[in-house]
Amino acid sequence: MRHFGAFLGVVLLGWAGVALGQGNLPPPVKTRAYAPNRLNAPSPKTMDEAVRLSPDTATAPAPAQTWYPAGQPAGLTAPAKAGPSAEPVVMSVRIGEHPDRTRFVIELSDPVKLRVFTLANPNRVVIDMPEVLWRLNGPQKPTSNGAIKSYRYGLFRPGNARFVIDLNMAVTAAEPLILPPSDGFGYRIVIDLFPVPQAKFEATAGWPADLKAVPNVARNVPLGPKNSARKVIVVDAGHGGIDSGTVGIDGMQEKDLVLDEAKRLGAVLKKRGYIVHLTRDTDIYIPLRERVNIARGYGADLFISLHADSNPNPDVTGASVYTLSEKGSDKEAAALAKKENQSDIIAGVDLTGQDDSVSHILIDLAQRDTMNRSSRFAETVVSKLSQATDILPRTPHRSGALVVLKAPDVPAVLVELGYLSNRQDCSQMHGDRWRNGVAKAIADAVDQNFDRLSAGQVSSGRSNAAE
Repeated sequence: MRHFGAFLGVVLLGWAGVALGQGNLPPPVKTRAYAPNRLNAPSPKTMDEAVRLSPDTATAPAPAQTWYPAGQPAGLTAPAKAGPSAEPVVMSVRIGEHPDRTRFVIELSDPVKLRVFTLANPNRVVIDMPEVLWRLNGPQKPTSNGAIKSYRYGLFRPGNARFVIDLNMAVTAAEPLILPPSDGFGYRIVIDLFPVPQAKFEATAGWPADLKAVPNVARNVPLGPKNSARKVIVVDAGHGGIDSGTVGIDGMQEKDLVLDEAKRLGAVLKKRGYIVHLTRDTDIYIPLRERVNIARGYGADLFISLHADSNPNPDVTGASVYTLSEKGSDKEAAALAKKENQSDIIAGVDLTGQDDSVSHILIDLAQRDTMNRSSRFAETVVSKLSQATDILPRTPHRSGALVVLKAPDVPAVLVELGYLSNRQDCSQMHGDRWRNGVAKAIADAVDQNFDRLSAGQVSSGRSNAAE
């Protein structure tokens, strides 16, 4: 009988693993995290360790935040792994929507340390883990009937991958259950989200101490006199990593399009003798203010931020160029500024104590001079782009309170390459001919801008940093 009981326990555990993998396991939730060190580590023997947790008894990590597995040193280091790549692989995500909870299941090739915390305004659940490889093929989307409205994933900073779950309601996140491989599934991280009152959610939501007000990516570029007469151009590929930006009608992601275009533009500018720096050259997220700091740190003579637009009206088409202003040029410009300025919230960046107002820099004379030079460059970009692609027929040069253009001493423009919501625009953006043509057109605008400066029509009057 004892042997039969053991056999039955193994069968039940296998059944539970399959159900968890599908996101459909009934209520039992483990009260502590279990994470075997490798494939040969012992598995839980039975489901007797599991208990039922109600929304009142489920516990979310305290603001100090705990790394799971519990009891191990905090950090993002994944277990050592043999093979050509050391990164674990995220293979699937599944969502189970139940009457009393919503279950979020992440399947990985290897166990990882992770940390779960919640953020308010807007309500979100954040899951941090070491850098991973993403192999999600059409990940499951929520139905919006449960607690999960949507979710994003990607590289948040070097060594740190992140899920950000947008919520339909306030929740408490139960301590993760981590199951070892079984029945064709890899390691599974199971997180149950229980509805709670908003006041209770806000009482436990907050940033871990080590993430508070810490820049996403440290860039210590010294300011000082430039040791080269060559002009410095900083090209910014918008979004990235966990923030995909706009998704086209055919699935193309804005972050991928603009990264490729930034590399092409950078290559053309380098061939023409400019010193070029990219704010990012891989699929990683850079906070908006960090992008500004990068441009200032390199003593940029120009800052060019590349994006792609969207519009509820699929017939809207064409490229446009934005410069900084206190007030948007129209309602659409204001809406775009609001969307782009939400990028840090989308990625889960701590904005505590940061002033979003642009008015305090707009009154500075240096800022106004910079804005004037930005506007002149924007007009040149519009003129050159019109020779390479369709231009928004109505006021292609626009203005808005865009955070990424806030450097007070660096002329800056934001180029919307076209509308991913328009079938024609989206289709042509896939082509090498279009991408190379647009890169050349923007580079031509840069040339014309500095030809005008060298002719003495506009004085720069600013120092630059070392290369």
